[in-house]
Amino acid sequence: MRYSKIPSELFFRNRSNFSTLMNANTIAVLASNDIKHTNADDVMGFAQNNDLFYLSGIDQEETILLLYPDAHVATNKEILFIKKTNEHIKIWEGDKLDKNQAKAISGVKRVEWIEDFEKILQLIAFEADGFYLGHNEHVKRVTNGQETRQDRLIKWCKEKYPLHDYYRAAKLTRGLRQIKSEEEVNCMSRAAEISSEGFLRVLKAAKPGMREFELEAELIYALTRNGGNRHAFKPIVASGKNACALHYNTNDDICNDGDFVLLDFGVCYANYNSDTTRCFPVNGHFSDRQKQVYNAVLKCLKDCSELLQVGVILPEYELQMAKLVETELIGLGLLTKEDIANQNPDAPLYKKYFMHGTAHHIGLDVHDVGLYSRPVEAGMVLTCEPGIYIPEEQIGCRLENDYLITENGPVNLTAQLPIEIEEIETLMN
Repeated sequence: MRYSKIPSELFFRNRSNFSTLMNANTIAVLASNDIKHTNADDVMGFAQNNDLFYLSGIDQEETILLLYPDAHVATNKEILFIKKTNEHIKIWEGDKLDKNQAKAISGVKRVEWIEDFEKILQLIAFEADGFYLGHNEHVKRVTNGQETRQDRLIKWCKEKYPLHDYYRAAKLTRGLRQIKSEEEVNCMSRAAEISSEGFLRVLKAAKPGMREFELEAELIYALTRNGGNRHAFKPIVASGKNACALHYNTNDDICNDGDFVLLDFGVCYANYNSDTTRCFPVNGHFSDRQKQVYNAVLKCLKDCSELLQVGVILPEYELQMAKLVETELIGLGLLTKEDIANQNPDAPLYKKYFMHGTAHHIGLDVHDVGLYSRPVEAGMVLTCEPGIYIPEEQIGCRLENDYLITENGPVNLTAQLPIEIEEIETLMN
């Protein structure tokens, strides 16, 4: 693997916490993701099922984790099933994990070949009263009708064991994954360090006349050189008017002299993610208007990030951010106090220039699992990303950091990324 080994104690602790929440005498079964293919015989790249990774640390396809905390036989309490390799696989794909390697990564003492899963499960299934099965319950889930390995496992298990009770593993991991351990924060901090290197490369390379994808290439270099798994998401490199399209990512336009560039990108390192946004003038010098808009957004970021405190309810926090942005829009001459006083409260005017939320959980998913009705707690990691978008002026500005919540207030995990105007202009010139 590209990233430094994560201590197996993390996964042992995660399994212990998960098992404590399981109903009595139940078995949890979590499966890896499928490998997605292109049109011919190539693949899109493997991304592990995050709940399986959270509980095992195994970053390989064709993997199943079985947990049975109340098993009468101690060796049945935790069983990891992995893909059995052979000479053909070694020749065409290279080495896969052997049993000892899987034990060392996961801390699971009993490792079996996945071809023996059905036989071993049947030997213990009838001792149990129910199953916890994994399923992608993410609010932003997009499947396009594709059946996953988890879907197939659910169907198979219910056909094989129809009279057992069934429970949702994702309901348990959703709660656990919101609170990050020291090891997880270290991975996210490393992702942020790589992001910082990528941004510095972009600032030094940027000049009028470049294509947006040329700047994207600098991010790719930093990501690959430092052992990142992949982009956390397809990066947004949006110059001029393109920055006013929130999810623009074709990144094929020319960065013209005078353009303001919005760079929204993240690094996936050890399956943990960063998510950062920075803006800069491609010619290295902020115009007066660009400075006004940028400083307005930066003020919102600084002021509202300090509100990310233990006990905060995120929907209420979002309303506070909206008020801050509304005030800055008045200062920029885009709205007036009279406009605000006479607006329809169900259709606030600020949404013309600021139309998205500003705080989301981040971790194994960029938009990580979690209930937004749950008050903010120490150990959560949240983004803060205010923005102002003025299509008629071809200026779109968003600034985003990642914050670890502590009892003493938020800690900016992405503080090493330059953000002050003076810093950016100095680095570019």
